[in-house]
Amino acid sequence: MAVSKLDAKIIKQAFISGANRLSNNKEYINELNVFPVPDGDTGTNMTLTIMAAAAEVKELENPTVDLLAKAISNGSLRGARGNSGVILSQLFRGFCREMKGRDYLDIDDLDAGFTHAVETAYKAVMKPKEGTILTVARGMSDRADELVGTEDDIISFLEQIVEHGKKVLAKTPEMLPVLKEAGVVDSGGQGLIEVMEGFLLGIKGTPVALEGGDQPQTLQKGAGILSELPGTKPSGSSRDDISTADIKYGYCTEFIILLDKELTDKQVEDIKNYLLSIGDSLVCVADEEIVKIHVHTNHPGKAFEKGLEYGQLTRCKVDNMREEHRELLHMEGAESTGSTESTQDTESEKQKYGIIAVAAGDGISEIFKEIGASYVIEGGQTMNPSTDDIISAISSVNAETIYLLPNNKNIILASNQAAQLIKDKKVYVVQSKTIPQGIGAVLGFNPEAEAEDNYSAMSVAMEDIRSGEVTFAVRDTSVDGKEIHKNNIMGISDNGIDAVGTEVGEVTEKLIETLVDEDSGLISIYFGEDVTEEDAEKLGEALEEKYPDLDVDVKYGGQPIYYYILSVE
Repeated sequence: MAVSKLDAKIIKQAFISGANRLSNNKEYINELNVFPVPDGDTGTNMTLTIMAAAAEVKELENPTVDLLAKAISNGSLRGARGNSGVILSQLFRGFCREMKGRDYLDIDDLDAGFTHAVETAYKAVMKPKEGTILTVARGMSDRADELVGTEDDIISFLEQIVEHGKKVLAKTPEMLPVLKEAGVVDSGGQGLIEVMEGFLLGIKGTPVALEGGDQPQTLQKGAGILSELPGTKPSGSSRDDISTADIKYGYCTEFIILLDKELTDKQVEDIKNYLLSIGDSLVCVADEEIVKIHVHTNHPGKAFEKGLEYGQLTRCKVDNMREEHRELLHMEGAESTGSTESTQDTESEKQKYGIIAVAAGDGISEIFKEIGASYVIEGGQTMNPSTDDIISAISSVNAETIYLLPNNKNIILASNQAAQLIKDKKVYVVQSKTIPQGIGAVLGFNPEAEAEDNYSAMSVAMEDIRSGEVTFAVRDTSVDGKEIHKNNIMGISDNGIDAVGTEVGEVTEKLIETLVDEDSGLISIYFGEDVTEEDAEKLGEALEEKYPDLDVDVKYGGQPIYYYILSVE
């Protein structure tokens, strides 16, 4: 029987089916990554992104097409992780714009949705590359255009689009030589095909179930966790010196407004002013479709009523902070443990500038703190923070202007996306792709300079820094003309894989040889959690002997996955 239109019930089922299929195949997609590094990139990031949207969709008991569009768009936008996740969220965002105000979707609507999806995703990427998820998406959109007017069955329409997408995916190695050398197709494109396959099965009435149960998808321990540094919350004091009477506003209240229509700047300001009149510790982030609210108040109901003036509410949450404080005191007294960090919120004076860095490893986080970072988001390879994690960090820093350092090329798009959603602060995303670049950028910051001048100076400060990383291979492959076997040690520079071997120290020295030139003056070594201080010091001594005219600085980084992070300047 032909299907001529999709109602909200079918769209919901199909979207969740697509999300489940992607999740079930995420490890296979991870294995398609060109570099055989243990970073679990594409499949994991795309899955976490779509599962954030699926969680929003599942909450809609009586969905309409319009509500589904908002849930998919906003959930994926804020849950987006990594470049592949951000691109996927932009594809959804573009498609969902075509769903607005519809009672159902027909073939013409689907075709228009594909067109807007591709346009939106291409605009989100500074320098789009062909042979990627973008190419596969565009190929399917082009096929949809060709089929309009010749098909009246949505199932047949989508089957032909997916088959064409597979053909485009198979050609991606011819478009990107690095894919051909590694013997893989584009991993992001494969992920998109999995979503479309699952979506199609959902429409056919055989939706894909989530393997291992319907459990929320999470990153590894530490992912997206905000580390408070001096100047954000007081530490080193016991909570027993804080009376519940000192908690002026007792209820931590959070909710999201699904807007009936986009708010004006004045309406956003009115919401903020009202909530500040009944509370404090306000975080209010708005875009054209939702407003996310966090406020401490004695009247949660009044906060909810204000939100209802502008749309429907979701993710409503109220915590009694006084009760939680009493319970915490009781537990601490029973355990008689040492001092812990206070949960009391403080209203610090607003600063002119704030710096936020993304970093993995307690040693590297401390380094960023020592040189002036206001906040560190724990993340990096294997644990890219989401757009929402970054928004929360920006909202937590009480400053007029924020400099955001992704320190990883796979976090830049999510950082840009977060910066665009912040309306009450100026956010500069410094395009740091490595930890050493981020450190150099912070050192280039001048608190007395103008905002734009600082951004330029921080960007310039990164230019003369050469970065390197030493890790292990997770599979056999060939990259940059080098045969690599599972468990080989790899030395990776800004240019690619420069050294391969079986000994960590030997590969590290070979990598440094490629980084050092006649203008070099300093080698910085940050050793990871799997390297002993003794081994790191021995490496430093060997380098001092090999390069007597250069300074060698060995520091504890504590980063996972990478034995060493290197910097030469």
